[in-house]
Amino acid sequence: MGMKHYPAEFKADAVALYWSRPGATIKSVAADLGVKTETLRNWIRAGEGRCSGSHSAPATAATSGGDGVQAELAVARKRIRELEEERDILRKAARYFGDGDALVNRCQFVEDHQRRFGVKRLCIILTLSRSSFYYWRRTAAARAACQAAETELADLIREVHQDSDGTYGAPRVTAELRGEGILINHKRVAGIMRTIGLEGVRLRRRHRTTTAEPAAAKAPDLIGRDFTADAVNTKYVGDITYLPVSGAKPLYLATVIDLASRRLAGWAIADHMRTELVTSALAAAERTRGSLAGAIMHTDHGSQYTSRSFAEICRSAGVRQSMGAIGSSADNAAAEHFNAAFKREAFKGRKGWPSEHEARLDAFRWLTRYNTRRRHSRLGQRSPIAYENALPSATTTLAQAA
Repeated sequence: MGMKHYPAEFKADAVALYWSRPGATIKSVAADLGVKTETLRNWIRAGEGRCSGSHSAPATAATSGGDGVQAELAVARKRIRELEEERDILRKAARYFGDGDALVNRCQFVEDHQRRFGVKRLCIILTLSRSSFYYWRRTAAARAACQAAETELADLIREVHQDSDGTYGAPRVTAELRGEGILINHKRVAGIMRTIGLEGVRLRRRHRTTTAEPAAAKAPDLIGRDFTADAVNTKYVGDITYLPVSGAKPLYLATVIDLASRRLAGWAIADHMRTELVTSALAAAERTRGSLAGAIMHTDHGSQYTSRSFAEICRSAGVRQSMGAIGSSADNAAAEHFNAAFKREAFKGRKGWPSEHEARLDAFRWLTRYNTRRRHSRLGQRSPIAYENALPSATTTLAQAA
């Protein structure tokens, strides 16, 4: 049950509340306040009557409590103005909160509107600590400088990523930036790449290219899963991978990779997987190095590598053949890793090339860039040729590819 006698301040606040809510009814406001609808209506009428007749009221009104009502109305009007102003402020502030950090947005709103409304009032309405606002304003210059540096760094990362044909992930982008003299942590690069929507390409599903010939001659395993070498031109691995072409026969790529520098010493592309494919790749490696005498050539048990023709080419070049176990990709992991990198970065998410011509050109570009520019994690994020050029001259008297 409501009070029988209400203080003047309560009446004034009740009237002010009703006036501040244009869509509300007297009944709903009265229910919120716990007073009778007719009681609130009388207070509102009294306030309106006093407001309209305040200048012509007889002098005797003062003796009947008129001054008290005028005071109540003055309080109510002031409160209404405050509520309306708060409503306007919150409407303006709503435009600042579409996205981003809420605290930063509140501080920015106070900064933009402090001349009109004052810092204290705005901070109260937005439930923002004034000390937080003043700290934000005091550090604005440092933040702006940091943001400018971050934007500049993001632009550099975009350039590196674009220059790699969109293939580099954070580790290689980091190495490229460090190569340009920019000291930066790979975690920061990864964070910026996530922010601007960049990532390296991912590996696609494998396609089987190795077909073992049970009756073919086998060579011993001279590598033993040790895919390292103390000097260039001493240990090589080779393999075949395929290049899918839309609506046509796929192409096949045979490679010869130096385990010391990871350099692609020789390669060949054809629309078949006959023995000529791998012998052409080995011949290309011999032209690159000048001589392969004494080097080990490690492969899987594919019929091309176990063929008599390939064995004769190896003997002619002074190369010792080596093979891992049948069906074990781990025994030729270095070549498998190269193929995976090629597929991941040359395909770039595609199912295949639109034509044989484009497939050959894209492969040529990537394979060449692999040697000259692509950074390799095992080489301290240097390219194979950069790694070889940094070796002592006595170990790099090697002929270049024609």
